Order: sequence, then C-alpha cells, then structure tokens
Amino acid sequence: MTQRINYIQKSPELFKKFLELSNLLKDSAIEESLRHLVSIRASQINGCGFCVDMHVKEARIHGERELRIYHLPIWRESTLFEPRERAALAWTEVLTRLPEHGVPDDLYERVRSQFSEKELSDLTFEVMAINGWNRANIAFQTVPGSSDKAFGLDKANLS
Repeated sequence: MTQRINYIQKSPELFKKFLELSNLLKDSAIEESLRHLVSIRASQINGCGFCVDMHVKEARIHGERELRIYHLPIWRESTLFEPRERAALAWTEVLTRLPEHGVPDDLYERVRSQFSEKELSDLTFEVMAINGWNRANIAFQTVPGSSDKAFGLDKANLS
C-alpha cells in the first residue's frame, strides 16, 4: 500500500476552517442523536472506515442504542426509527448518492414535512460536511481508530 500524505499537516488552515464548520454544526437545529445517525449512514454508504468508526463511537458515548446502529443499513425495514429519523436518513442517502436528475419532489416533500426550513437547511449542511470528511479520509486512507485518544473516543470502550 502506498503511503498517503497527511492532509491535515499539508493544509492546516483549510483543515481548521472545515473543522470550524463541523463544530458549528454541533449547535445547529438538528439534535445530536440525529446528527450521529446521519454521519454514520453517509460514512457507511461512502465506505469510510475512519468515519464509521469515529461516529459509531461518538454515538455510543452519547447514549445511542447499539441495535439502532446495527440497523442503520436496513433502516427502511427496521421498526427502530421514528418518522423524523427516517426522513433524515432518506435525505442523507439521496444527497450522498445524488441521483442523475436530482432530489425527487416526493422525497423532498416527505422530508420537508418532518423538518422546519431552518432544520432542513442545517441537515443539508450536516450531510455536506460528513461527505467532505468521508472523501478526505478515504483519499488519504486515514486509519480507523487512529485519532481515538485525541477525540476522546477511547471512552466508548469499543476497541
């Protein structure tokens, strides 16, 4: 395997600004538990091991039930998610996969029925941010768990 660059070290100012966006999202109109589900699901779709690992640990630290995390790939069939969560997961998937003809009106209306305009806007930024982090960590092959201590994720006791 080819040794990849450390994008954080090579572009520290850009990393800092992107991290600022992520930190601003912590105070968004979207509740923390939903942000965790969105981050895990987008990371699963994108195949980002580093981000799946990180966000599963964060979710567990903040009280997310283990079975719900296991059910994220099958959320449509699972009975463990509320309508608002289902709408957020559908929005996450459509924005992560971006269909050729954009977001269908029926999906937009379904999602819009669960979120205020501000919440939908904030949710969209949440999806944008996690997709950006996924792309960077996939591109540079960031090792899952490599930042646990720095982010306090060792408290999840999931090693």
